[in-house]
Amino acid sequence: MLGFDARAARITWSVFLVGLLLVVVYYIRSVLLVFVLAILLAYLLSPVVTLVDRLIPYPRSRIYALALVYILLVAILIGGGILVGSQVAQEASNLATGFPKLVEGLKQKLADPMPAWSEPVRHSILAQLNERGRSLSADVLPVAQEIGARAVSFLKGAVMALVLIPVLSFFFLKDGRQLREQVLALLGVRRPLWEDVAADLHTLLGQFMRALVILSLVTLVVYSVFFVIIGLPYPVLLASVAALLEFVPVVGPVSAAVIIVLAAAFSGGGHVVAVLVFLVAARMFQDYFVSPHLMSARVKLHPLLVIFGALAGGTLAGIPGMFLSVPVLATLRVVYVRVRKASVAAAEA
Repeated sequence: MLGFDARAARITWSVFLVGLLLVVVYYIRSVLLVFVLAILLAYLLSPVVTLVDRLIPYPRSRIYALALVYILLVAILIGGGILVGSQVAQEASNLATGFPKLVEGLKQKLADPMPAWSEPVRHSILAQLNERGRSLSADVLPVAQEIGARAVSFLKGAVMALVLIPVLSFFFLKDGRQLREQVLALLGVRRPLWEDVAADLHTLLGQFMRALVILSLVTLVVYSVFFVIIGLPYPVLLASVAALLEFVPVVGPVSAAVIIVLAAAFSGGGHVVAVLVFLVAARMFQDYFVSPHLMSARVKLHPLLVIFGALAGGTLAGIPGMFLSVPVLATLRVVYVRVRKASVAAAEA
């Protein structure tokens, strides 16, 4: 009547609702980030809570298991902070005080004879160092102070999140099954499909978080040992940077490699070739041996898709967005595969 098309109206209304939902998600992304990180922490702790729950004598209580796991987590964080954090702080202090010596060492190294094709580059670098070398240390101090001030500001803003994430994880671990049942109960006739999706996501997110933590710990230990063996300055500091950047897909490992190679070059100890060979070997070992054993096929994504996700996530939400890009893309892949299988089964029936 009067040219009104009900089907077109429903499609337009659906598109409007999806667009409105995306806009709302964008504006509350910081709140959603806290909840998503809490869920990921819950998946990381879930196997430990289940194990402790089984070890507690009858009558079993998941509350007691959660309390014990949280106490153990706090103890591990404090112990790790004392053991590794103190060494990192000491090496960072040594780096700040020894920075002028690194500049002088680089100038002496550039003064040695080099291939003819590199002479223009050598002269340009020497000119910059001679021109700004004396003021370089003075320039570094304000930058370091600004970074420190921004870090303090960031920490002040993140205190609430750091408090909320463990608290929310506690409730997700305690009442996760009930919440899952309540959500599935709202889906009606399509519940079997979303039960399969929920089961896949449960496995995927658990494997993803455990794999990231294991990769980070392996990076910290292996890099530290190798850097100590070859005598690279600031071994624990550099290994800690590489371990933290393992949580950022694509960009993180590349940035860590650049930082380590520059540190080896500035140290002037002839470690560059050894460090390059080690970084390539370590990356291949992690990508082709460790990661495939830690993650199932559900988490595997094409490298181009991972790069796109990391860049898009960084644009939308910075480093947290880059970190969440892989689980978000893997989740969308799981949903797509399950919905497609359900559609094919329905068509065949």
